[in-house]
Amino acid sequence: MTLYSDSNSHASHRVRIVLAEKGIAVDVMATSPEKLPAFLLDLNPYNTLPILLDRDDLVLFEPRVIMEYLDERFPHPPLLPVYPVARAKSRLWIYRLDKEWAPWVDTLLGKSPPAAVEKARSEFKSSLVAVAPVFAEKPFFLSDEFSLMDCCLAPILWRLPLMGIELENNAHNRPLLEYMQRVFARDTFQAGLSDEERLMRS
Repeated sequence: MTLYSDSNSHASHRVRIVLAEKGIAVDVMATSPEKLPAFLLDLNPYNTLPILLDRDDLVLFEPRVIMEYLDERFPHPPLLPVYPVARAKSRLWIYRLDKEWAPWVDTLLGKSPPAAVEKARSEFKSSLVAVAPVFAEKPFFLSDEFSLMDCCLAPILWRLPLMGIELENNAHNRPLLEYMQRVFARDTFQAGLSDEERLMRS
């Protein structure tokens, strides 16, 4: 199994966390969308990362598809709930994160105009503060167990300093700050970090 991964991308980071959680032996090949090998351009028409190559010539190139494939092929530990309703709710949270938060992240980490960056930073921080109390309910995101939602959320939260976002250490924000400390301290989270990502909080 081979993962072609962007060392700076939160999309690639989430897949690396899943691989670490599952203890899967994988060759991680660091690259970027601008430097994809020619044969990958033929396999992935969207020129995006990450890309997973597995047995039987399987090629997957969408993070959520890759993560769910890994969770189904390597079922222990499970990263999605067992029951259909709970699984659907988990998928919906991931979808909402990708629709609502990921665009702000992409604006803040991309080459956007200064006005767009300031607007995204303000809106994203306000959203983080609004949701902070939710993290007091369970050890992980609305769950007693680490899940795919945490795999998607943690890479974004890890990049907050890079985005110029600092959450005040007060009673309101403390559940989110403690959640971040809990997740970042996991051996599997640390194992999924690239060298470039470690520098984001050095």
